[in-house]
Formats: sequence, structure tokens, C-alpha cells
Amino acid sequence: MTRARVSLNLRFASHYRATSNTSSQSSLCFWLLLLLLHFSRSASSRATAAKVSAFIVFGDSTVDTGNNNFIPTIARANFPPYGRDFNGGVATGRFSNGRLVTDFISQAFGLPSTLPAYLDPSSTIDQLAKGVTFASGATGLDDLTAKFTSVIPLSQQLEYFEEYKARLEAAKGESVAKEIIAEAVYIFSIGTNDFILNYFTLPVRPVQYTPAEYVSYLVSLAEAAARDAYHLGARKFGLSGLPPFGCLPLSRTRNHREPGECNEEYNQLAMRFNAELQDTVTKLNGDLAGVLVVYIDIYSVLSDIVANPSDYGFENVAQGCCGTGLIETAVLCGLDEPLTCQDVDKYVFFDSAHPSEQLYRILADKILKSTAGAFL
Repeated sequence: MTRARVSLNLRFASHYRATSNTSSQSSLCFWLLLLLLHFSRSASSRATAAKVSAFIVFGDSTVDTGNNNFIPTIARANFPPYGRDFNGGVATGRFSNGRLVTDFISQAFGLPSTLPAYLDPSSTIDQLAKGVTFASGATGLDDLTAKFTSVIPLSQQLEYFEEYKARLEAAKGESVAKEIIAEAVYIFSIGTNDFILNYFTLPVRPVQYTPAEYVSYLVSLAEAAARDAYHLGARKFGLSGLPPFGCLPLSRTRNHREPGECNEEYNQLAMRFNAELQDTVTKLNGDLAGVLVVYIDIYSVLSDIVANPSDYGFENVAQGCCGTGLIETAVLCGLDEPLTCQDVDKYVFFDSAHPSEQLYRILADKILKSTAGAFL
């Protein structure tokens, strides 16, 4: 081999070693960077998941997953056609054909896809630690509303929450229980029955309050309930406004001035309630240390769906899927099971007062995009 060729080979080998070392260092840096990104993302995911430890719900039939099954009341939904599209076609006590809005939101938070009812004896404390509903169909903010149908008043739901907290401490230890309670999201979905089943049906409250005064009275009860939960350790709240309940099929049927049309008097009261509730949300955020309270807007979403049903895939907004769709709910819906519609996804309401699973799915998606991100 010539001297020039040897020199060339030596220079090539020297260049190869230098390049190889640089390449190895670059490769090592690359894999270290990937590793750091992996752990960073894992830690971020764990932190995000940890921000919502459980989903805890208070309210009425819109969020009752079966508590009424275990109390002596006719306000139940544990029979067909309720639950026809739930897992296995089981009527769980949910006033719908399938899951509720809170089930969908819980799943989106990485928590259970179906929330257990607190009074269900089959629910273990490990299940309840990730989410639970204390809600009761046909109840209201006003305890008189609950008495009318013998269901669980909001005041009792808060007592159950206090009991739940003690059960958590016994099972998980005080520090773990305290963390679960503090990092949980609390939803209050309640108020419609106070008007439909109480104020516009019973003679007591109209004598005591004008409609506007009754709205203010109800909002004061919602504020008191949130403060009670806060003193028990709750810190993250979602207070749901009222829907345009004048457009429920039941309300349309009872609208004697314009039969079949939305009852605008009812809707005006819903809007007034919502405006005052938003003021209360601002007040709570200012008064309570370490609290996060958000207003959940149901009214505008449902109003748009009622006005533009085809945009959301619906065909019928004025009738429920069950029975004639005009008056049936709870036990009356069960009596008319043979008349239940075939394609429930075309209906905004499953019975004359409660949304279909498809509407709940849409509402959950809207809430997650507009409000729920505040808790993450």
C-alpha cells in the first residue's frame, strides 16, 4: 500500500471515529430527550388526572342514577322502557333511555363511566370514592318540593355527603379522604321541580312569594347548600342553571294559553333564576377561600337545540319518546311502554320531562368544552 493511500485511510479512520463519537453523543442526547419527554408527559398526565379525584353530584332526576329505587316513592324509573339503551338494557333508576349527562362527564374526567347511587347497597366504598350521586328524582332546592313526592330533599343529600365523608375516612384514612374530598368536583343540578311540581301546582308558595321572590328564595337555598358543602371540605363546584323548562313536553301540554307551544312565562323565570345564580357564583368565588365555582349554562344550549333540532340530528322536540309524549313520566311512562318510539335518537326528550341519552351526550360535550376545563 502506498504512503499516500495509507495516509488517506488514516485520515478517513480518524474522521470516522470523530463522526462516530459525535453521532453517538447526538443519539444519546436524542434518547435522553425522548426519555425526559416521556416522564414529563407521564407526570403531567398523572397530575391532570389527580386534579379530579372524584365526581360528586347533588340534584334531581336529571342526575339521579338510582337513589329513588331505595326509598318509598312513586317517583321511580327502575322499570322499562327506562334504561332500554343502557348497558344490557337495564332500568337502573335513571330517568332516561340510557346514561345521564353526569355519567358522560365523569367518564371524560377519566373516572367511572356510570356513577353509582349512594343508597345502592351494592356500591362499595372503593367505587364511591371515585364518584357518587346523592340526587333524588322529583326533588328541589325547596324542601317542600321533596315532601310532595316523598323523595330526598337537598338538605338530606348534604347529610348523606357528611356521612359519606366519614365512611371515606374510616376506609381510606383521614389524609387520603381529605384529599379526595378537596380534589373532587361537585355538581349541583336542581331547581326545575320547584316550579313545575311546587310553585305552579301547590297552593302554599304562591301565597308566600311572587314568582320573582320565589326565584330569589331558591337561589339563596342554592347558595346555602354550596356553602354547607364547602364547610365539609368541597372546593370545586359546578352550579347548573335551569333549562328552558317551559319547552318541556309536559310544560307545552300544560300551556293553556298556547297549547303545544313553549311556556314563555316558565322560560322567563328560568332566565331570571340563571342570572341570579351567576351573581351567586361570583359572590361565592369572592367570599370563600380556595374555592372554584363555575356556572354551567344549560339554557342557551337547549334553547338552540329546540330552535334548530335538525342541526343536532333531532326531529322531534315537542314530544317525549315514551307514550303519547305529552304527559307521561315515571310510572305513567311504564304503563305506556308499548307506545314507546323506535328511534329515540331522533327525540330530544325520552319522556315528557326528561332528556334522551342523545341529548345528555350533547349537553355533556358542550359542558366539557365550555366549562369543565376549569377543573383541570
